[in-house]
Amino acid sequence: MAELEEKHQAVERMQELIEQCITEPITLRMLADASGYSPWHAARVFKEQTGKNPFDYIRELRLSRAAERLLNGDEKIIDVAFDFVFETHEGFTRAFSRQFGVNPRKFQKEKPAVKLFMPEKIRDCYHKIKRGELTMSTNQNTVFVQVVDRPARKLIIKRGITAKDYFAYCEELGCDVFEELKSVKEAIYEPMGLWLPKNMQKQGTSEYAMGVEVPVNFVGEVPQGYEIIELKPCKMMIFQGQPYDDNNFMQAISDIWSVMKTYNPEIYGFQWADNDAPRFQLEPQGYRGYIEGRPVRELNK
Repeated sequence: MAELEEKHQAVERMQELIEQCITEPITLRMLADASGYSPWHAARVFKEQTGKNPFDYIRELRLSRAAERLLNGDEKIIDVAFDFVFETHEGFTRAFSRQFGVNPRKFQKEKPAVKLFMPEKIRDCYHKIKRGELTMSTNQNTVFVQVVDRPARKLIIKRGITAKDYFAYCEELGCDVFEELKSVKEAIYEPMGLWLPKNMQKQGTSEYAMGVEVPVNFVGEVPQGYEIIELKPCKMMIFQGQPYDDNNFMQAISDIWSVMKTYNPEIYGFQWADNDAPRFQLEPQGYRGYIEGRPVRELNK
């Protein structure tokens, strides 16, 4: 166990160095110095722990960061290429096309959904929350809870394949589905991450999905790759944490999940009604606190 922990810490130090120097040249010697191992041993341990050799990892991360830059602005492709240590426009285009199946110019213009690379360390943190290994912080322990009525409505949804959480979903379909859903002008609320109850899942599709609600009389066009389902009126119990620093969003999620795990709605005259609607999470935004909702019914009704 001590040896395994030592390897984990060594790889975390290498990952931190990569994050800090992602727009600078990175050598195996730099990674070795950060890890405390020889260059050969550092490379072997890195691949053992992450499933990728260091330079595949660096390349995929740089290309994903470059894709985010191209999505969020009108920067010149050559400038983005140079910023992420590609020596030529052609080399960047080849690498980008190989990773995402589309060239940078078309990607910037059409903004298709792609699978971005996410370092394993971040996803591991998310799974620690799910397993209860990341505990509630001591300085953020107030959670606002309210019950709201949701009318009959429709849900424009994009299903995944096997995803059970946000990170797995992004690996399957890309992380820009939220942005696509924001373009639905008839939306009555903001886009959501969704955990679908069994009665709303389709065979061969995921538990976790993303969607946006529209009025029940919606007859507009559904974006390609999406579908629309009807939701009956229901009540949702909304959990909202206190505002937090955006860098601490994982802890903010953990705080809410810690409360929800032991929360007893029957004290307030309700019971969980998970088949009535999807449980949802809103995009983490520090200024308002993390928000999640779960369906409930009044007792004896």
